[in-house]
Amino acid sequence: MRPGWQRPLDRRTFLAGSAGAMGAALFGGLGPEVLSASSAPPQVAHWDAGLVRHMLPTVSDSRILLKVSFVRPPSSPPTLRIGSATIQGRMNDTAGEHWQFYATNLGAGRRYSLSLVDGRGAALCEPWSLATFPPVDARPERFRLLYFTCAGGVEGAYRGIGDRTGNLPTAIRNRLLRRALSFSPDAAVANGDHIYWDLHQWQGANPGGLSARGRESNFDFANSIFGTSNELALKAAAGPQIIPVYGADFRSTPVFFLQDDHDHWDNDSAFDEGVFFPVPWFQLQLARATQQLYYPEFLPDRDRPKGLPWSGVSDRGDLSESFGTIRYGRLAEVLLYDVRRTMTLAGPSAVFVDSEVERWLDARTAATEVRHLVHGPSNPWGWSAGKWGEWYPDILDSRTDELTTAIPKPYWQEGWARQHDRLAQSLGANRNRTPLVVSGDLHAIAIGEISRAGAVDLSANPITTVLSGPVGTSPGGFPSVVRGVGAKPSRHVDLVEAVAPLEEHGFTLIDFLPDRIVLRLFRWDVNVEPLEAIDTMEPFYTTEL
Repeated sequence: MRPGWQRPLDRRTFLAGSAGAMGAALFGGLGPEVLSASSAPPQVAHWDAGLVRHMLPTVSDSRILLKVSFVRPPSSPPTLRIGSATIQGRMNDTAGEHWQFYATNLGAGRRYSLSLVDGRGAALCEPWSLATFPPVDARPERFRLLYFTCAGGVEGAYRGIGDRTGNLPTAIRNRLLRRALSFSPDAAVANGDHIYWDLHQWQGANPGGLSARGRESNFDFANSIFGTSNELALKAAAGPQIIPVYGADFRSTPVFFLQDDHDHWDNDSAFDEGVFFPVPWFQLQLARATQQLYYPEFLPDRDRPKGLPWSGVSDRGDLSESFGTIRYGRLAEVLLYDVRRTMTLAGPSAVFVDSEVERWLDARTAATEVRHLVHGPSNPWGWSAGKWGEWYPDILDSRTDELTTAIPKPYWQEGWARQHDRLAQSLGANRNRTPLVVSGDLHAIAIGEISRAGAVDLSANPITTVLSGPVGTSPGGFPSVVRGVGAKPSRHVDLVEAVAPLEEHGFTLIDFLPDRIVLRLFRWDVNVEPLEAIDTMEPFYTTEL
């Protein structure tokens, strides 16, 4: 796919072939027109989105990467204007609906005025502003980070308090995120499960896939993604789970998207009939294509090796798909790492993250030039729901309905826990700071303190661990329903819970200050609270580290 402008494909021509005919019969008879209508962007108050459907930026101290989709392909190649600079767009699909803009050599700690125009200079949306992060040697007084997880899912119904089916309607997810944005975070982390369209292993009421056609996946596994019916299928499946949730609300808030299991189009379960992680090739291409279309990759960082897996990939320049850094001067550094893309099944020597990634994490954890450091894995620390693809060996004992390590967990790898314990030891060893891990995945809000990980004694410098809160989870998606047990402290660790896992919707705000970290947890109970309560949400739990 060339980065320049291409004439949009004629839809009837696109659907004419045999692969296209499969695309026309997508999703239990729902045509692409119906599905695209459900992916309309939310209305943005006091800002004219024009032709923009969704807009998601990320930044560093010197770069901006922007992903944009349009209601219809612009009549000519779009351009991003940043101050006096002009950035030519790169087309990310074959229809001209999705574009990216990558600006480098920007000034650190500077708020820029941005605008999108077509080839004739006509505005495609109202201008807006976006700031780069401070210089790496700056000493800012505060950094506020928004953290959430599990914002994806095919839209369900909401008829009022206590009456809903499926995932939260996207309008409610958007409302939750708008409330979070009202606290003016400097950046946001969306930690995993941005989409749910599992192709083989879904554990819910409709096994196999999330389509109405059961185990039929609606994809041609033997074909490429772009320029085939698979491109249309991907947009129809993923677009309605992302576009209306975010719209252009994050246009002035840098966001960091970390992929997890469902973002690789399957659930992290394993059976005798099939184990679908490590990621099969076709689903890996789907995951990469979803990221290419909808949300930004990670920008380079001077302290992150260029050669980590899925970093500096030839067709993506110097971006990383799976490992990212949020560096806010000398005040805070957040290390984001996907545990699905490089996981291995090698028994005692198995890992979730590649050995070079582990070395990078160790080096940054030991470094002392940054006041606060956070680990942000896509797989949670401290708690277990008996899932296969966890760090921990816990499994549900059907006789007691409790988690246990006395029963072997099929296909679980001992090396995963060993790597966890090595990282825990690294976190606890740096006495200059309070170790903090913030994750998602478990569809819960929680906070606790780990004083032991396996044989590693952390009592002298315990690790604070946080489950950041889900945004879109369905009633049947909470662990207590899907797994038969809610998230519980793993027996592999000693964990004291300040807030035991709550299966409610919410998010976490983290304020980094020179002398402390302030954590604020937010919750909204769809079963007892009206929609209007979202607009006045306040933290139900606050703590300082």
